[in-house]
Amino acid sequence: MTASSTRRTTAAHSRLAAVGAIAVAGALMLTGCGDQTKDTGSGNETSAAPLADKLPQAIRDKGVIKVGSDIAYAPVEFKDNSGKVVGIDPDLAAAMGKQLGVDFQFENGTFDTLITGLRSKRYDIAMSAMTDTKDRQEGIDSDTGKKVGEGVDFVDYFTAGVSIYTKKGDDQGIKTWSDLCGKKIVVQRGTVSEDLAKAESKKCPAGKKIAIEPFDNDQQAQTRLRAGGAAAGSSDFPVAAYAVKTSGGGKDFQLVGEQVEAAPYGIAVAKNQTQLRDALKTALDALIKNGEYEKIMKKWGVTDGAIKEATINGGK
Repeated sequence: MTASSTRRTTAAHSRLAAVGAIAVAGALMLTGCGDQTKDTGSGNETSAAPLADKLPQAIRDKGVIKVGSDIAYAPVEFKDNSGKVVGIDPDLAAAMGKQLGVDFQFENGTFDTLITGLRSKRYDIAMSAMTDTKDRQEGIDSDTGKKVGEGVDFVDYFTAGVSIYTKKGDDQGIKTWSDLCGKKIVVQRGTVSEDLAKAESKKCPAGKKIAIEPFDNDQQAQTRLRAGGAAAGSSDFPVAAYAVKTSGGGKDFQLVGEQVEAAPYGIAVAKNQTQLRDALKTALDALIKNGEYEKIMKKWGVTDGAIKEATINGGK
């Protein structure tokens, strides 16, 4: 989700073709998330998994990888009508679990606290449409430029860009980020969208700065925009496109302009957990090789963001 936090970006023109495909998943309604929602996966048996020996023994013994995630970011991760955690990330996690012989247990948290939860060992990994950036790798606060932690490693598994959307039929002349000067934008707190808005606002003329209203999750931002409380919203492309297709039956929002800031999504892992990090990369590469990764990308209509090989710390 951002340059200074996590992002939830290659680029831009061809990804618009994915909007129609995302509509296939439109029947899954966006719903609110509870405080510690857990999805226990598929009951994998370590002994039957081809890559189980790649994992640290402590995790093999537990049989579970705890995943910190903001479960309100459809179609990447969200709850369906039954309350089950679904989306791109849960599907990939379940498939990796079969390779590694463990369950990936998703636990809900606000996006801007996920890395903190990883540092405190509340989670084993964070998987939440998080953009791999150098600042995150090095533990740098993008706003201040100061070091605030030891940083994390990323296993990169997808590529996405950032999009702007407005109320349908009311784009207020917004086509680019510079068009937001003098207007209000709603974003999720701690995301690339918030960082971009802050950076653009600094370029605006005096008296025409961008009013930025951040929220704990993207659904809250959408609600504010839907009610007329802002001129535009911004999210990663898959999320913005999904909202455009599903909110109000496709009548609430519209995408404007093109995607910007293409960058990889990464699974965040603590710096001292190199064996776990490498096991996740090996499992992802296995899914890419056996075709399961491609099936998941097609299911959610996001093949334009697919990668050909998992990488470690590929963000810039």
